[in-house]
Amino acid sequence: MFRPFLSLRPLLRLAGFSAAHNGVLPPSSAVAAAAFTTSTATNLKQLPPRPKHPPESEIEESFLKGSGPGGQKINKTNSAVQLKHLPTGIVVKSQATRSRTQNRKIARDLLALRLDELANGSQSRAAVVGDVKQKRAASKAKKSRRKYKKLAEEKEKKGNVKEEGGRLAGEEEEWLEEEEDGEEEEGKDEGGRKEVTTLGGTGTKRATIVEVENTRNER
Repeated sequence: MFRPFLSLRPLLRLAGFSAAHNGVLPPSSAVAAAAFTTSTATNLKQLPPRPKHPPESEIEESFLKGSGPGGQKINKTNSAVQLKHLPTGIVVKSQATRSRTQNRKIARDLLALRLDELANGSQSRAAVVGDVKQKRAASKAKKSRRKYKKLAEEKEKKGNVKEEGGRLAGEEEEWLEEEEDGEEEEGKDEGGRKEVTTLGGTGTKRATIVEVENTRNER
């Protein structure tokens, strides 16, 4: 039974395959790629480029024995590299690693930075990078001070609320004691006597006041 051939081109077109196959990202992929961009690359682009190494004809290179910690590989082999720039007289030394090859590259990087700083001053890469690091450290310290200041204010506020609550509770207790001291209970017995009872803090003081009722007026 013959089955008609179904073309997959419309399906691939819907999936964005044709655009990607031609070397062009589909709109959805372009949006996704733009969403992952950060400002770090922008900040790095604002920094001056890394200075180039000076010509080898201007460099006098010597290999020395290292000093300090690192074992025999540092102290008994000529793995440290010292460079002298002949036109300016600048001398740099590197013994960052145990490898002489790596130390040679590091020494040339240091010499290039020194020459760039000598030529450009505050506009050199080392100066700009140092300024950026200083600003980041200052911003971090400012955020830290703000954070701890806010925590101290919240703690002080909670302490004031607690102290105010205790003061109000004490005033309420004093008010209740005064009210109990001034409370009086009155009553009359069968003989027409009026009895007044005063409640005190330590005991009950009872005072009886006898009132004579003149039921009949003498004529």
